[in-house]
Amino acid sequence: MLILASASPRRRSLLASAGVAFEVRPADVDEGVLPGEPPRLYARRVARDKARAVEGPFVLAADTVVAMDGVVLGKPADREEACRTLETLSGRTHTVYTAVALRVGRRLHERICATQVRFRALTGPEIAAYVDTGEPFDKAGGYGIQGHGGALVDHLRGSYTNVIGLPLRETLALLARFGVS
Repeated sequence: MLILASASPRRRSLLASAGVAFEVRPADVDEGVLPGEPPRLYARRVARDKARAVEGPFVLAADTVVAMDGVVLGKPADREEACRTLETLSGRTHTVYTAVALRVGRRLHERICATQVRFRALTGPEIAAYVDTGEPFDKAGGYGIQGHGGALVDHLRGSYTNVIGLPLRETLALLARFGVS
């Protein structure tokens, strides 16, 4: 039985839509960014820690990071931070990294996916209206591409499901490699 070491409703939904049977057991790990830690390595470390923190024969964990200019843009704590984050992303390209870790017994196997996302130039009232939806507060980078936040995006290069929180093609290939369907 596959264990998903994540409380993310988006990861659950993506796996379920692919027909994968799993049980949810969220991992409780420190997700703080270490001083000087690059975004890609941060996502990798947290995904690994999550996979190691939960018991089971097959444990799948992931961590998604939005990065701009080498800085991790986390989940905004309040309205002011959400507005600042969206102002930072406005009219610019950022990178979304998702590290996926699959623990099979004691061995860890991983993939890291990077997607470039360009926001269109946003006005102050557009940012305020989006923040008013409440969507930014539980999402890395303060937006959800699968919801109202999709209207903020001009274009992307890479995996759309990666931006949602789980690069499905890469994850399914990793699971298939070990006979998890």
